[in-house]
Amino acid sequence: MIVWLNGTHGAGKTTTSALVQRLIPDSRVLDAEKVGETLMDIKPGLPSLDNFQHWPPWRPLVVETARHVLDYTGGTLVMPMTVLVEEYWREISAGLARHAIPVRHFVLHADQETLRGRIEGDTVMGPSEFRMTYLEPYAEAARTWLHREAEVVDTTRLTPDETARRIAEAVGS
Repeated sequence: MIVWLNGTHGAGKTTTSALVQRLIPDSRVLDAEKVGETLMDIKPGLPSLDNFQHWPPWRPLVVETARHVLDYTGGTLVMPMTVLVEEYWREISAGLARHAIPVRHFVLHADQETLRGRIEGDTVMGPSEFRMTYLEPYAEAARTWLHREAEVVDTTRLTPDETARRIAEAVGS
C-alpha cells in the first residue's frame, strides 16, 4: 500500500511522513522528489523546465520505483510529494492501479496565511521564493480537483504529531 501525502510547500508533508512512518508498522518513506533529483543529475541535462514533474520520464519512474520497492520489501510506502497537475496525478495513480497497488491519497491543507508563515519561518530550508510560487497553483488545484481526489487533513491548527496520528488512524481503519 502507498500512503501518499500531497499538498503544497509548507503544509507539513516531509515532517508528517517521518511521523506517519513510525506509526504504521512495516512502513518506509519514499520521497518521489529523489526520482526527480536523479533525472536532474543526468549530464548533459534534460530539456530545461521549471519543474522535474514536467519531464515525461518522472511519472512512470515514480510508479516503477514504488512498485519495485514494494515488491522487494512489502509493507507500506509513505510518499510525501506535491502533485498539483491533475493529469500527472491521474498518470501516477493509474500506473499504481495497473500494478494493483492500493493508494490512500491525503492532502495536507492549510490556509494561505499559515502556509506563507511556515515558508517564511522555515528554519531548515529558510524562506523560499520557489516554494511561495506554488501557493496559488495549490489553491487552484484544491478548488478544481485535488480536494475531491483525496482525504483532506487541515493542518492549519494541528501539530505534526496530531496530523500523523489522524492519517495513521485513517489508514488503520
